[in-house]
Amino acid sequence: MGKIISLANQKGGVGKTTTTINLAASLAVLEKKVLVIDADPQANATSGLGLDVKNVQSSIYECIVDEVEAEKVVLKTEIENLDLIPSHIDLVGAEIEMLNLPNREKVLKNSIEQLKNIYDFIFIDCSPSLGLITVNALTASDSVVIPVQCEYFALEGLGKLLNTIKIIQNRLNQDLEIEGFLLTMYDSRLNLSNQVYEEVKRHFQDMVFDTVIQRNIKLSEAPSYGKPVILYDASSKGAISHMNLAREILQRNSMTTMSKEKNVVII
Repeated sequence: MGKIISLANQKGGVGKTTTTINLAASLAVLEKKVLVIDADPQANATSGLGLDVKNVQSSIYECIVDEVEAEKVVLKTEIENLDLIPSHIDLVGAEIEMLNLPNREKVLKNSIEQLKNIYDFIFIDCSPSLGLITVNALTASDSVVIPVQCEYFALEGLGKLLNTIKIIQNRLNQDLEIEGFLLTMYDSRLNLSNQVYEEVKRHFQDMVFDTVIQRNIKLSEAPSYGKPVILYDASSKGAISHMNLAREILQRNSMTTMSKEKNVVII
């Protein structure tokens, strides 16, 4: 039985999509069967994995609104073991179309539940909002990864997100857990990055991943080529950071053993 993990933060530009693409690709390289669900109308995860959004015929929108079987919408990517359910701009209107549906918060859960028998991990890339689609994603998930940008306003809005998660735990999905807080866009040369890291660590302690995603030009360039960074430049800091994150995810889920040396994992 696979695990469904949402990547959520209503603050934009914190690295949700970048993390989704590259974490999924790293786990696929580590021979895990992985699915990415692009639940953002901007469809950046779709294009970042090499698909032309203009050529997408069926997407997560059809699964939610038209009840198309999710398995029929799955597309292969360039990486073995990594599949994708793409997004489309039509998803913008999905929340309005869902308003009168019974159990509208569980539409996505009902659509993708059977896919847990096929994949080791299913990652849902959420839009930068706390709207109905994001609520659906969290309701469908076993856990949530919360990317936190190493910038001045890093903690802004986190309280609202955590409150939303608490409401979903109480009313819709009591099994939802926080997989971890992930520090992104970290620059060790800047005092601000170190201050944000210490502040997040102080607030959330062991819930913060040991792995930190550093600022890296290759990581920024890769999406323009429609590739995860591990295909674009496997030796870059961005690729190494996401591979370390993938190994830490496996270790947290008791799927590997970790040596005493930090971030060294035995597969």
